[in-house]
Amino acid sequence: MATDLQEFIVTLKERVNIVDVVGSYVQLERRGLSHWACCPFHHEKTPSFVVNESDQFYHCFGCGASGDVIKFVREIENVEFMDALKLLADRAKLPMPQKSNDSERLAENKRKKDAILKILSATAHFYLDNLNSGKAEKHIQYILKREIPSNIVRTFGLGASLDYFSLPRYLLRKGFLRQDIIDSGAVNEVKGKLYDAQGERLIYPIINAMNEVVAFGGRILEDGNFAKYKNTRETMVFNKSKSIYNINLLKKLRRTQNINEVIIVEGYMDTISLYQAGFKNVVASMGTSLTQEQARLAKRYTNNVLISYDGDFAGQKANMRGLEILKGEGLNVKVVPLPEGLDPDDVIKKTGAEGYQKCLDNAMPLIDFKLSAVRAKYDLNKTDDRRNYVAASLELIRTEESASTREELLRAVGKDTGVSYEALKSDLGGNLPEKKSAEPIRKKDSSSVTDKASRFVIAAFLFSPKLCGDTKIEDIPFENAVHNIIAKYIFSKREFGERIQPSELFEFFGESGEDYEELTRILDYSDGVALRGEVAEKYFRDCVNSLRQIKVEKDIKRVTALVERETDPEQKLQLKRQLVNLINQKEKIKSGEKK
Repeated sequence: MATDLQEFIVTLKERVNIVDVVGSYVQLERRGLSHWACCPFHHEKTPSFVVNESDQFYHCFGCGASGDVIKFVREIENVEFMDALKLLADRAKLPMPQKSNDSERLAENKRKKDAILKILSATAHFYLDNLNSGKAEKHIQYILKREIPSNIVRTFGLGASLDYFSLPRYLLRKGFLRQDIIDSGAVNEVKGKLYDAQGERLIYPIINAMNEVVAFGGRILEDGNFAKYKNTRETMVFNKSKSIYNINLLKKLRRTQNINEVIIVEGYMDTISLYQAGFKNVVASMGTSLTQEQARLAKRYTNNVLISYDGDFAGQKANMRGLEILKGEGLNVKVVPLPEGLDPDDVIKKTGAEGYQKCLDNAMPLIDFKLSAVRAKYDLNKTDDRRNYVAASLELIRTEESASTREELLRAVGKDTGVSYEALKSDLGGNLPEKKSAEPIRKKDSSSVTDKASRFVIAAFLFSPKLCGDTKIEDIPFENAVHNIIAKYIFSKREFGERIQPSELFEFFGESGEDYEELTRILDYSDGVALRGEVAEKYFRDCVNSLRQIKVEKDIKRVTALVERETDPEQKLQLKRQLVNLINQKEKIKSGEKK
């Protein structure tokens, strides 16, 4: 029933404190009655993200991100509404309601998602049993060849696909629906027959931050015309661009210690090899160019990222773009230089943990790495190459905001080429881009005087009721639909003597669009700074008078038009009397008198 879910949400919000929830993802600093942090949803250097404990909502004064505890979990974990409820319910040790008023579509989506997760979990156990069955000789030989100990095999849940047909038969015998099995991605259908999508491969389960198996990676064991590695196709629970391999163990690690930095590698074996060697703060992008979603996933755990791809990846433009995405999300990016042609697994095998640690110690800031990549393209013994290198280097250095870093880089180029620092600086010249602010710029507020006045008035009722005196919100004319909805909410709460809770406002509006944007503009006053003192009191009165005057002026204009069109003498007289009353009201408002 609808009330079942609604009552559960109310109870859930009473059981969990938004400060505790947000504080488990970001470091909060208490200031007075609020808690502040750098916003987890955009890059910033100065904290503008506030968690209001008394009213149980968060708001970023930089990017405008706002919401209650449920929305925060949805955004930070990148999960659906019901999944966010489940995460919070588990935290509060509350059982989820058995029934809700989900529409048939939502109910079916939830059923299918639950079914797919069960299928993938059963598939993972099936593969694991195969590995231990005594029939997976090729898989065991590969594991021994790669020197993966049994405890690491168990930690990562490695498994074996022995053929193409036993998995679909197993899943059908377990009672799963045929279409759900296909939709899970574990099985493909070709001409009406079901095949194991990872047939005859070594299996790497891909597990999300909620410790759910969402997909599989498979490694072919014999050379042939097949791709060496293959991932599950995208499904309703797996999107490769939004997933990071080993995120589940990284999350587990964070529960026991602070994570200063995360190492990002390309593949499964690099991850396993580094983890085995003691570098447990490692995840993999699974061979893809890094995406914004992956960058945000990594940022939940640290602001410092070490990229440890193959030793020859510098020339891969897609990967370089991925590094820019990391930087764009506010992460401090360094690149780990590896010997040419070697990957992290190779380095561990050849030089051990100590050798790899030396590579980490030599990690280069992104701009330095990009300069070294440019340097590697040219033979500096040739005049043309040397000049081209200078030109390409200057183009790169122009993108750097720090003047001191630009100077260091110019001196490095001068050392490489023999060109003086002064000449390079002159060539760099005045073509430097304007420094971009690290803070986000909210959409320019070109709102009308009416909207601005309405926001301040409503904010006063929400966050500083004393400022309003005996003014009644129901007597104030609002034009904007959002303002009217909030005003009705405030009125109803005061009518029944209930506490106004701004966090409840998020239930009235969507999570994006103009209505949500208007709500966030009002929440910009939630710190209360602009709602204090005599100046604020006068401004509040001016805003109320302004709204009333604007309403009266519109009424005068409307009635004047009616008078001009009216032909009946008696009706015309009544309209003129109405017009006189409106003009008198306008004069009273102008003089500051109450209506």
